Amino acid sequence: MTELRIAIVGFGKIARDQHVAAIAATPGATLSAIASRNASLPDLPHFATIEDLLEKGPPIDAVSLCTPPQVRRAQALAALAAGKHVMLEKPPGLSVGELDPLVAMAKDAKRTLFATWHSRFAPAVEPARQWLAARRIKSVHISWKEDVRVWHPGQGWIWEPGGLGVFDPGINALSILTRILPRPVFVTAADLSFPANRDAPIAANLALTDAGSLPIMAEFDFRQTGPQSWDIVAETDQGRMTLSGGGARMAVDGKVLAEEPEAEYRGLYRRFVELAATGESDVDLTPFRLVADAFMLGKRNVVEPFVE
Repeated sequence: MTELRIAIVGFGKIARDQHVAAIAATPGATLSAIASRNASLPDLPHFATIEDLLEKGPPIDAVSLCTPPQVRRAQALAALAAGKHVMLEKPPGLSVGELDPLVAMAKDAKRTLFATWHSRFAPAVEPARQWLAARRIKSVHISWKEDVRVWHPGQGWIWEPGGLGVFDPGINALSILTRILPRPVFVTAADLSFPANRDAPIAANLALTDAGSLPIMAEFDFRQTGPQSWDIVAETDQGRMTLSGGGARMAVDGKVLAEEPEAEYRGLYRRFVELAATGESDVDLTPFRLVADAFMLGKRNVVEPFVE
C-alpha cells in the first residue's frame, strides 16, 4: 500500500490535539510537513505558507487544511492546482457557494476533496442512526453548550464574518442530526444572540423540521460554565434515545447501548486514505446549509459585549 504523504496547513489547537495523532495512527498515512506562520514540529519540514510548501517542500500527496475558514478556499485552490488531494476541516469554507468550483476542480483533476464532519465519526453515531431507523420519532432536542473561553481561547477569527461564532461547535450537532435522522431536515426559525462588539453569534436557538413535521429544537450557547453539554435527545415510540458527549455515548431510557473511546479523527483519516486511493470526493454540505439558513431566517438580538 502506497503511503499518503500529508502536510498539515495551519497548526493551531485542533491540528496539535487531533490531527497529528490521528495521522500517526492511520495505516497508509504519514505526516510529511507543516505549513504555519506560528508553529512547527521537531524533525518535520516547516514552511510559513502553503505557497512555500508547494514550491519548496518535500514530495507530498495531500494537504489537510486546518486554517480558519476565511482563508481556506484560496489554499484549497492552490493545492488542487498543484495536483494534491485536499482535506477541509469543518466548516469547509467561508460560504456554501464557494465550495462548488472546488468540487468541480477536484473532479476534473481526479483529486479528492474531502469536507469533513468529525462528529459523524463519533462511536455512538452509527448505532444511534440504526436504532432510530426502526422507530417512530416523536421529537428531537439538541443542547450544545460550552464555554468558549475554554475551547476556543484566543481564536479571534471565530467572531469574524464567516467564523460562525457558536455555530462552529453547533455545526457538529447538525452534522450528527443530519446523519442519524431518516429524512432531510430544514430550518423554520432562528433566534441569534450577537455580542455588541462581535460579528458572529454567541448563542442561537433553532427550530427545525422535516417533511413529516417532526419537531426539532436546538439550543447552542458559548456562555456555558460548569458542566458542558453536547447532547441530542430523541423521543420515540419505543423510548428516549440520548446521544451524549458529542456522540460518544448512546443510551435508551438510561441504559447505555453504545460507548467507546474517542477516535473521530482516526475515522476521518481512514476515510481520506480510502478516497485518495481512487480520487473520489466526499463533500456533503447539508450541515453548512442549515447554518446558512439559520443566518438567513434568524432574528438578531444584541447582547452584552464579549471580552475574553
